Amino acid sequence: MKYFGTLSLLAASALAQQVTFQNSSSTILRVDNGTYGPEIEEYHYYYDQWPIGLAVSSTGRFFVSYTRGDYEYTVGEVVNKTAEKPYPSQGLQLPLDSLNMTWNGIAFGSGNSTAFVSVQALYITPETSTRPETLWILDTGRPTVHNAAGDPSMPYAQPGGPKLMAISLANDTIYRTYTFPSTVHYPDSYLNDLRFDLRANVSGTSGQGIAYLVDSSNEGRTGFIMVDLATGDSWRRLNQDLSVLRVPNDVPTYFGKPFYFKQSGMPISWQQEGLDGIQLSGDGKTIYYSPLTSKTLYSIPSANLREKDTNPLAEIWAHSNVSSHGQRGGDANGFEGDSTGKIFQLIPEQNAVYYYDPNDGQTHGLLRDPRILWPDGATVGADGYIYLNINQLPFQPDWNFGVDGRLHPGAVLRAKLPDGGVKISTLG
Repeated sequence: MKYFGTLSLLAASALAQQVTFQNSSSTILRVDNGTYGPEIEEYHYYYDQWPIGLAVSSTGRFFVSYTRGDYEYTVGEVVNKTAEKPYPSQGLQLPLDSLNMTWNGIAFGSGNSTAFVSVQALYITPETSTRPETLWILDTGRPTVHNAAGDPSMPYAQPGGPKLMAISLANDTIYRTYTFPSTVHYPDSYLNDLRFDLRANVSGTSGQGIAYLVDSSNEGRTGFIMVDLATGDSWRRLNQDLSVLRVPNDVPTYFGKPFYFKQSGMPISWQQEGLDGIQLSGDGKTIYYSPLTSKTLYSIPSANLREKDTNPLAEIWAHSNVSSHGQRGGDANGFEGDSTGKIFQLIPEQNAVYYYDPNDGQTHGLLRDPRILWPDGATVGADGYIYLNINQLPFQPDWNFGVDGRLHPGAVLRAKLPDGGVKISTLG
């Protein structure tokens, strides 16, 4: 999900006062207290940026990302409970005055391939015989810009800006950058999330593994982008398949109220997001995914996504092998998984985290709490905790006629996973 605008405390207070809750403590009726699952800890607070991506290393280092508007940096490392610092340095964060350009009256994001433009997602893979423990950076190349009236827009991407970068956590330096040809990443593409299989024997790769990326473009062609990590070759699959498209006219419910897309100066409309959540099974054989504006969980054999364009039937096979696992009871944002095989799905409508269990083919509730006000990203640590970024997105300007109704702090929440679940370590 994307971020627009800056905080206005007065406006936020006014919006917050619109939502009131009646005290039902004296009732004799059964009451929904809004919670279930393991105990939640308030792990970290954000007082400046609103978080999007997160990742935790094997040693407990914690990294965060923020889609770029007026922030001074887009990737940070947590230094204490209430503060972060630019990571790995401020020098790698493209300056605000260099984020975009105009060509023939059309705005484009920077084509800089060596610095961060606007980072959407992070992911950490373990140390292997050929790679250090790596923080992967997924840069959209599409920052948010504002006109004279303060209305937000997002410039088109140009080659070089959208990229996948690998940072060694052993020395905090970039050791590989992958960019995309115009036939794979389009100007209106939006890179949203990522997963990896680093095993040398994975079919369709050159022996150093593969990255599975999500293009969740609202304006263009939604689908998956794969990257051969040895050669840098990339290709697309499931372009505009019904399973990756947004559900038309989706009206979610947050805080017990229906929410519409209320952009300043535009007609009221609906959420636009298609393909969003992605998770790879522990054996690497299956990709689970879903549009944000959909209540249905889908999957596809990962081998179908790895088929390259040299196979003229690759796209046909992919479309033919999509499976539906039924409805889960809510729209889902980010995904995660653990060593027990659970596929976690963030459910903003219910302030909850659900999980799909491949063993029984059902979706179950894991965690619910009123503090989970738009879980935008999740990561599972080697410590057996699931970490959630909370950023109050239903109150951001694009859903409130340009008024920012969010109230700091944002937060990272965490909870201990059941059944001994930890970060997946079988794909390294």
